[in-house]
Amino acid sequence: MPAKSDLRSNRRAIQRASGNGTLLHRCVAACALTFTAGLALSCASTNLGQIEPVDLCKCTPLDQGIEYRHDEKHVPIPNMTPEETTIDTIYSWPENDPGSLDPPRTGIELQVFHVADAFVQEVSVNSDDCDIHIEVSQTADKNARRVIVETPVDTEFCSSRKTLQSQLAKHGFKLDPTHGGELPNALPADVIGLAFLDFDHKAIGLGRGSAQVKTLWELHPAVVNIAP
Repeated sequence: MPAKSDLRSNRRAIQRASGNGTLLHRCVAACALTFTAGLALSCASTNLGQIEPVDLCKCTPLDQGIEYRHDEKHVPIPNMTPEETTIDTIYSWPENDPGSLDPPRTGIELQVFHVADAFVQEVSVNSDDCDIHIEVSQTADKNARRVIVETPVDTEFCSSRKTLQSQLAKHGFKLDPTHGGELPNALPADVIGLAFLDFDHKAIGLGRGSAQVKTLWELHPAVVNIAP
C-alpha cells in the first residue's frame, strides 16, 4: 500500500501538471488522482495473485472503468478490410491534443490497420485494466523504436489472448498476470487493430512503456499473432 507521503507527492505532481497543461492534461490529472487513491485502498487488503488467475480470460481489472477513454478502447475490431501499414508509418501520424478527457473516436481512429511485418519485443498483462500490453517494432533490433498494441480483456478477445499465451509458451516465454516483460529475442509477428491515440503520460509524471516507445499512437484494440 502506498504511504501517505507518496500519495501527497503524487497529488502535488498532478496538481502542478493540471495547472500548467492542456485541457486534456488537466482532465487526465484529476482521473489519475482518483485512481491513485482507489488503488491505495485496494492494495491494502487484496492479494493480486488471488484475484487474477492464470486464465487470461478471467483477469479482474482494478481500475473499474476509470481508465482514459475506457469506452473507446473496449470495442470490437470492426469487420472491414484493413489498411496495410508499418511501424514507421504509424510514427508519421499527427499527435493532436483532443482537448478533453473522453473524446470519441474520429478520423484515423475509425480505421483498422494491419502490420504484416512486426517484431514483438515486450509483452505483459496490465493489472490495472487486464489488457495484454505488447510492444512491437519494425525490426528485431532491441533499440528500434516501438509502438504499443493492446488486446483487451473483453470476451470477444478471449481466444486471441489464449492463442498469444500459447504461442509465447512455445518459445519458452510465460505470460500471465504475474509473468511477462521483455523478451530475450524479438519474435516476428503480424498485428491487426484499430488506431488509438493515447495521452501523454509523462505530462503527469507517469510511465508508458519502455524507452523505445516514442509515439502516443497505439493499435488498441488489437490482435497479435506470432509467426510459427
